Amino acid sequence: MTILELVQINLLSPMVLAFALGITATLLHSDLKLPDELYTTLSIYLLLAIGLKGGIALAETSLAVFWAPAVATLLLGIIIPVIAYGVARKIGKLNVADAAALAAHYGSVSAVTFAAAQTFLDTVGVRYEGFMPALVAILEVPAIVVALLIAQVAGAPQGGDWRKALRELLTSKSILLLVGGMIIGWLAGPRGGKEVAPVFVDLFKGALTFFLLELGMVAARRFRDLPSAGLFLLGFGIIMPIFNGLLGIWFGSISGLSLGGSTILGVLAASASYIAAPAAVRIALPQANPGFYLTAALGITFPFNLAIGLPLYYTIASWIVGGH
Repeated sequence: MTILELVQINLLSPMVLAFALGITATLLHSDLKLPDELYTTLSIYLLLAIGLKGGIALAETSLAVFWAPAVATLLLGIIIPVIAYGVARKIGKLNVADAAALAAHYGSVSAVTFAAAQTFLDTVGVRYEGFMPALVAILEVPAIVVALLIAQVAGAPQGGDWRKALRELLTSKSILLLVGGMIIGWLAGPRGGKEVAPVFVDLFKGALTFFLLELGMVAARRFRDLPSAGLFLLGFGIIMPIFNGLLGIWFGSISGLSLGGSTILGVLAASASYIAAPAAVRIALPQANPGFYLTAALGITFPFNLAIGLPLYYTIASWIVGGH
């Protein structure tokens, strides 16, 4: 399939259309809103489901197969925030705190973008390694820690509680649910996985559609901050994911991942966190401007990745992995 056909398939998926409906509802000032309790429940469900499926796959995966992709993912979590910080400081002329906050968000990962990538590959019939959710957990934390360390070394104004930020990060619901779900799935194995499949497998895409409807509304509310964010953030929010995606695909290729696995690792590298990273940054770098990092991550990068990025990264992975 050509990239235009892939984009069309992606844009016409129920998940992306639900995201577009959420954006439209907000722009039209509709009273549409999911109850806060439902939004929280859906986020818990999605994170736990991703962790469970990854743990079940890990139970059937040998260390010889898993170690190279795991190391590659860890390296991405160290390299990407360093590059992102340098770009934000040298090109964007942002202060230390704002540059480090951007680096933390773009070095970490969006679990929802990961789920959308899985759905996209399922739709086009491309297989991928079952242990990919484990790589989500590996990429979630290191980049945030690296970015906060960069800010400390670079002399960001003090005022944040670094220990509290680290504790908040490690005990956040995204980490606990991903890691806890993987442990449960690994201990239960395939037999246990079959028992909960009707809830955590069969209903997954429907729950993701609901969640993306709400995220569309959340993202649209960030659009009002785009004029104040400036052209640099607009470029950063699109070009940085493409660069990170290329890096992730290449790392996936050399670590032995399949076409589908390399695509997903590229998507993970290209995504930006808007759950774990904001919580840690808010505590450790309270002087950082949320209008920069939240607008870039949720108002620019997430819609770009969801609509265009997924087929783009798959096409690039087809070139790289196909010739590897």
